[in-house]
Amino acid sequence: MNQLETRCRIFLVDDHPMMRDGLSMRITAQPGWEICGMAATEDEGVTLITEQCPDLVLVDISLGSGNGIDLIKRVLSKNPTVKFLAISAYKESLYAERAMRAGALGYLNKQESNEKLIEAIRTVLKGERFLSDALQARLVASALGRTSVEHEPTERLSDREKEIFRLIGEGLTTGAIADQLLLSTHTIDTHREHLKRKLNVGTAAELSRLAFHSMIENT
Repeated sequence: MNQLETRCRIFLVDDHPMMRDGLSMRITAQPGWEICGMAATEDEGVTLITEQCPDLVLVDISLGSGNGIDLIKRVLSKNPTVKFLAISAYKESLYAERAMRAGALGYLNKQESNEKLIEAIRTVLKGERFLSDALQARLVASALGRTSVEHEPTERLSDREKEIFRLIGEGLTTGAIADQLLLSTHTIDTHREHLKRKLNVGTAAELSRLAFHSMIENT
């Protein structure tokens, strides 16, 4: 066992207690790895990470209060030595490039296997980037000016869907959106279903959260 694995302090930021507990069990099963703290919100995470100075932070992109991308930026502005591995239930095309630009060294979907999680953590602990082959290809294409990962998901939306997505991000209800656009609530609900399918989110709450974060990041 190398010295890196002998002592490794990891901090978790996720707003779902069961997810934090599950990640904790998977991580502490590795010899020498320990969880030095947990947080559920952006502000709490920034405060505790600054105090704990962990070797690595696993941070969910989407939090109940705040978001993981801003957390990464805030922590690194105070302590640029902290290593971040971003995790999310969303497709990497939605947030991976933003996480990397914020300072994360890796991005992992929550659906990945335990082996892939451990591999990602080990890679980031060494100061190396952990990216899927598909993401690496997109980042290279983006750097060459051939595409923009950041705008790819919403570019697949129609003009009407983009408008409704924006209004969802502003916190408007289905009824309010219908009134503003002079459409029926049934039509808005149909558009919501189309948005969930195109953006690969499962619930209305996830769609609202994604729309809100998109609005914040593009203002």
